[in-house]
Amino acid sequence: MILRPTFPSLKPLSLAVLALLLAGCAATQVDVEPVQKVDVPRQWGDAAGANSTDSTAQPVIDADWWKQFGSAELSSLVKEGRSNNFEIAAAMSRVRQAEANARIAGAPLLPDADIALSANRALPLSGGSPTTSASGMLEINYEVDFWGRNRAGLAAAEASLRANLYDRETVALTVTSGIVSTFLQVLSLRDRLEIARQNVGNAQRVLKLVEAQSRAGAASPLDLARQRSALANQQAALPDLMQQERDAQTALAILLGRPPQNFSVGEKGLAAIQMPKIAAGLPSELLTRRPDIRRAEARLAEANANVAVARAALFPSIRLTGSTGAQSNALLSLFDGPNLLANLGASLTAPIFDAGRLSSRRDLAVAQKQELVQVYRSAVVSALSEVEKSLGAIRSLEERYRLKNQEVDQARFAFELSEIRYRSGAEDLMVVLDTQRILSEAQNQLGQIKLQRLQATVSLYKALGGGWRDDVRYGNPGTDSGGTPQKTNGAS
Repeated sequence: MILRPTFPSLKPLSLAVLALLLAGCAATQVDVEPVQKVDVPRQWGDAAGANSTDSTAQPVIDADWWKQFGSAELSSLVKEGRSNNFEIAAAMSRVRQAEANARIAGAPLLPDADIALSANRALPLSGGSPTTSASGMLEINYEVDFWGRNRAGLAAAEASLRANLYDRETVALTVTSGIVSTFLQVLSLRDRLEIARQNVGNAQRVLKLVEAQSRAGAASPLDLARQRSALANQQAALPDLMQQERDAQTALAILLGRPPQNFSVGEKGLAAIQMPKIAAGLPSELLTRRPDIRRAEARLAEANANVAVARAALFPSIRLTGSTGAQSNALLSLFDGPNLLANLGASLTAPIFDAGRLSSRRDLAVAQKQELVQVYRSAVVSALSEVEKSLGAIRSLEERYRLKNQEVDQARFAFELSEIRYRSGAEDLMVVLDTQRILSEAQNQLGQIKLQRLQATVSLYKALGGGWRDDVRYGNPGTDSGGTPQKTNGAS
């Protein structure tokens, strides 16, 4: 009697594997929890320099917001900086790294295929014929993503990629704002230098007058010494302003990725720079396009997916393997029918005891997600604060500029009048010196306020993630009610 081993039918096992495959396909959807939103005001109604606007208007992004300052040189420098800045280039490299990680994370969703080929030739030392043997095997492995772990890993990598893309946009916005702000600073310093030279000229003119009166006996040596001291004080301001201008140009060259030695700004001052007007009723939806807020949302989505990965790791993993190949002692007959081999198998691996490692990883992922929730909410609140501060600064600086302009006009008139009266002997030199000092300080402060007003607008652009246009309110995007192309307004 011959005993033959018996095996259970493979049909139930095949059905079970098929069921697992179908269930795995159905279970690969990642459960992403919604991001907790922060209550924000519908709009900022008290913007600077404009009347209230239609709250139903939808803002249109204006990517080239720096062009609203009306400087062709500035536009050229921004274009150069966005192409050559080292920080932007580094951020782009991080994006490419994230793209590679996303491809790596997506690989487990597809089967792995490996091929192994070997050949051997035996040469007997004691005689006989040499023999040749060879084998080839193709092996395919696939992990059934029953609990969605691999899909969640891919979702986390894709969210990380989005975060790096937004990080690159954040760096680009920061660099662009820096270029615009530094360019304006260079021009402001040139204006201040010109004012300082004018003040030196005024002091020299008064000194000549005092010297003439001193020779005629109408002015004392004390008056002569005071005016010479005033002239030296005005001249002493020039080297510091010149150094500040050189430092600002050096900082601008670095932002452009240029060596500072041969770099120089062509514009002479702020006279040709336009002052953008800020429309009232800015919609708070503008904040949603800020790249740092989008980056925080992407990081939160990544953390949410990582929670799913850590949770799925607590459950069994199911792996299917299949292989086919051939083995033969005759190399030429390797792929003959009788030599072909095939194998199909399935395995299930489940954690039993890991001293709490997997559950601790899950708890860690949950805690990291909770942290990023607060980071996201903080980013939104900080953005609201930045916009509010920028709008408040613009309102305040516009009023200060208006009043300081009046002060400069009156100070110039007082200085000119005091000089005339001194020539005629009706005024003391101390009055001339005092009015000269007041005019110099007022002119210097006026230039600083103008720069601060321009830079406050740059800060608003940065706080809102760029410029915008309110085209929709006119019926046709890009045109007004009469069909005329619509000019950009707001911080566009």
